[in-house]
Amino acid sequence: MDLTVPEYAYMFGFLQADGHLQQGVGQKGKLTVELNARDIALLRTFQKLTPYYSSVTERTRSTNFAETHSSATWSLCSLEARTKVNELGLPYGRKSKTIAPPHSDFSRRDYLRGLIDADGSVGFTGKGFPFVSLTTASTDIATHLCEYAREVTGAVRIVKRNTRDDIYNVFYAMENAQRLAADLYYPGCLSLERKRTAAVSLAAWARPHGMRTEYTQRRWTEQEDRILLELNSPKAAAEELGRTAQSCNLRLWRLRTGQAPRPS
Repeated sequence: MDLTVPEYAYMFGFLQADGHLQQGVGQKGKLTVELNARDIALLRTFQKLTPYYSSVTERTRSTNFAETHSSATWSLCSLEARTKVNELGLPYGRKSKTIAPPHSDFSRRDYLRGLIDADGSVGFTGKGFPFVSLTTASTDIATHLCEYAREVTGAVRIVKRNTRDDIYNVFYAMENAQRLAADLYYPGCLSLERKRTAAVSLAAWARPHGMRTEYTQRRWTEQEDRILLELNSPKAAAEELGRTAQSCNLRLWRLRTGQAPRPS
């Protein structure tokens, strides 16, 4: 399972989010992934990618959410295979808070697409805005997605658990969602068909006429820093520089405390 290979990086990300590694008596155990029956094609692909015997089975049962629910399960029992994925970073038992990106080299966007296919969403909000999101209990996973998305989109996200569920909801919308989806769901990539279709559909969205343009960060120049320090007044500097008083106040504080370098 070479994680520099896109298909295996995707598969491992998906397994970390939606797989279950169970330890039995002695050397017994199994790795399973259960999905809605409509996604059985992905499990068939996992079966083909695995050089060990594995099975895909289907069943229909009643649940709390529906009278009949059809699901498909991929099962792998090989000790050698289980040992490999465990060493790469898929723990036995409960894992939601402990999973983390692999320590070895891996294809980042394919790995992240696997996580989003398993535990994320791609589509349009109720108001018709494109979005890409990931729900996770792992600090390492949330941080890694934020770092990668910043490289792709420029959007900065602060990793913080919500108070209700104690999990992270990493969310990107509008142009940022379009850029991230286009990068993750590239032509010919391995993914859930329905999410790839949704990701492709995001590209057709255009910001409605009259809607405020996308925010882009305006960097401070040395000349602006000099003017700000000379005036020593956020309100006066805001008028002079065409910035908000809040922005000038924060920048002045950073210059005074050494968090931003003073102009030469």
